[in-house]
Amino acid sequence: MSAASPAPLTLYSVVIPARDEEESLPPTIRAIHATLSGEGIPHEIVVVDDGSKDGTWNVLEALRAEIPTLAPVRNPGPHGFGRAIIYGLDHSRGDAVVIMMADASDSPEDAVKYWHLLNDRGFDCAFGSRFVRGGRVVDYPRVKLFVNRLANLFIKALFAIPLNDTTNAFKAYRRTVIDGCRPFLAPHFNLTVEIPLKAIVRGYSWIVTPISWHNRKFGVAKLKIKEMGSRYFFICMYVWLEKYFSRGDYRGK
Repeated sequence: MSAASPAPLTLYSVVIPARDEEESLPPTIRAIHATLSGEGIPHEIVVVDDGSKDGTWNVLEALRAEIPTLAPVRNPGPHGFGRAIIYGLDHSRGDAVVIMMADASDSPEDAVKYWHLLNDRGFDCAFGSRFVRGGRVVDYPRVKLFVNRLANLFIKALFAIPLNDTTNAFKAYRRTVIDGCRPFLAPHFNLTVEIPLKAIVRGYSWIVTPISWHNRKFGVAKLKIKEMGSRYFFICMYVWLEKYFSRGDYRGK
């Protein structure tokens, strides 16, 4: 969908949900801060401690003295990946937001690319894909990859869209999109499909760009595939019903 010419952006909020990520966070946050600062992008890094039982919060407090743009917050509960992101969105100040993972799987250079697509080219949303020409995945678990490709094929066909990596959380939005897609229903990883699908259905402009992904070096992945199937399906069908039966009542534009 083509972009318009909205006002220039003033602050880029990086929202990172984190649960028991004491080892991953220091290199992740330092890399994001160094990259965005090096590009002259005004930013804040909002890390949401989502009920960690390790030293995540202590690590964040120590990093705050080192990194002036770090703004950590604690989600008092209830917890969940989606709830942590929503809490971070609610406590961020930027007129653009990018959601990134705590485990350094997302590239800060790609976050810069998103910023320019939103700010310079005027898109409302920047959606990365690891599975288009120029995209790249490193050390992706085979079973997870197989399930990912099936789920994204289903979503692509259901909504008739040229996006083949909807389930990836790493996407960027103007604040107007975030506010225009509320209220959010998904408390878990299914929020990763609720936001982009609502943005598409509600008429916001978007673009797909190739991105890279690297498997985590520390800790364990929090996504439990067996637990998420029905939740993803519910959110997809919820937004699909809006697309075909709401008569445009919720369209942002």
